[in-house]
Amino acid sequence: MPIQTKNPYNNQVLKTFKEFSDEVIEQKIHNSHQAFLKWKKSTFEQRAGVLFRIADILERRKLEYATLITTEMGKLISQSESEIDMCSRVFRYYAENGEKFLQDQSFDVPDGSAFVRYSPIGAIFAVMPWNYPFNQVARIAAPNIMAGNSMVVKHASNVPQCAQAIEDLFAEAGAPENLYTNLFVPGDKTSKLVANKYIAGASLTGSEDAGASLAAEAGAHIKKSVLELGGSDAFIVLDDADIELAVEKAYAGRFGNMGQACTSSKRIIVLEKIADEFLKRFKDKISQLKVGDPMDRTTEIGPLSSESAVDKIQKQVDETVSQGAKILVGGKRIDREGAFFEFTILTDIKPGMTAYHEEIFGPVASYYVVKDDQEAIALANDTTFGLGGSVFSRNIDRAISVASQIDTGMVFINEPTASRPELPFGGTKRSGYGRELSPLGIEEFVNKKLIRIAP
Repeated sequence: MPIQTKNPYNNQVLKTFKEFSDEVIEQKIHNSHQAFLKWKKSTFEQRAGVLFRIADILERRKLEYATLITTEMGKLISQSESEIDMCSRVFRYYAENGEKFLQDQSFDVPDGSAFVRYSPIGAIFAVMPWNYPFNQVARIAAPNIMAGNSMVVKHASNVPQCAQAIEDLFAEAGAPENLYTNLFVPGDKTSKLVANKYIAGASLTGSEDAGASLAAEAGAHIKKSVLELGGSDAFIVLDDADIELAVEKAYAGRFGNMGQACTSSKRIIVLEKIADEFLKRFKDKISQLKVGDPMDRTTEIGPLSSESAVDKIQKQVDETVSQGAKILVGGKRIDREGAFFEFTILTDIKPGMTAYHEEIFGPVASYYVVKDDQEAIALANDTTFGLGGSVFSRNIDRAISVASQIDTGMVFINEPTASRPELPFGGTKRSGYGRELSPLGIEEFVNKKLIRIAP
């Protein structure tokens, strides 16, 4: 895939970047290791200072960075601005709390004393996706820089201006040279970089295939890895739910960022007692929306990230319909210039159909009706994914009971799966392993060294 900015609103190529040679990549990784050797000796105050300054710059130049996001991957400008706001919160969160999270942990022992001391491990290699090009980087970079590690980042090839802007952001904030390094590298070279002797650990957010490749390379070289992969989140609406609230949140949960999120509410599961009313309201909600330029703040439906994304979704929808499912709303690309696809609702989906088993990474909601809580739970768990999920009910104890039986890394009650700095983020099954954000996120790539003192 070329390393270039191709605006999905009009498919114009705006900028192309030259791929780094193997020699340049080797030198940059070596330089990152050298930066780590100095940075690991820095104080928490020095580390926090860099993160605070990054947060300040993000807030001051929010529209500039948001415009890069919208230009490169098509996100509505208001949502791009919200992404930059989230980045700022992530950097501030670790600047304010990192030292506390990494304090020595004492243990009660019958004689003498013992404690665990946290220490950084080296240059962390991160492979980042295009759908949240600033926020995904913030989630891995902020905790690791605060922990004393350095970062080497291979960003998605369709957001190179965002990639370069983040490296420039660290420099502007006064970070030491080579503490944060951007690599312009094609995807087929990515996993092999894990083998470099100066890479201490690796993290990837992306597809299952990419994650499996990176994890295999990390395992072969006995290096820690963290994976955040696909998802097929269930959005369960129990029969005592606030239907108006559930419809509003289902719309936001499924169609935010044009449905291009691992934690999108991809499967809407509603108890039959309220299913007809919910579906009518949900259909009405998405049937009269303005399509247009994502830079126009009145636009409600913008482009997907690329023409290839549209083609893949169209193929998945067509296959599912040919297998017996029905299209209630939408179902096809929008006849205009750019990578546009209609907001879509699929019904009558059965096991064996494409939409039942595959993640559809775009504005397509799969709608299911079930008889009771247990059928909802069984359907929610009938997937290879295990990232997030939602349960809607006025009875919180009932909702917690359902949530406790769902096999995912996260379940949100009365709101869609979301990302917040103080909450751990991650999944199970084929959605990956490890956690980002919260105190858990800063513990992934540190050495937890036991120090035992004899009596």
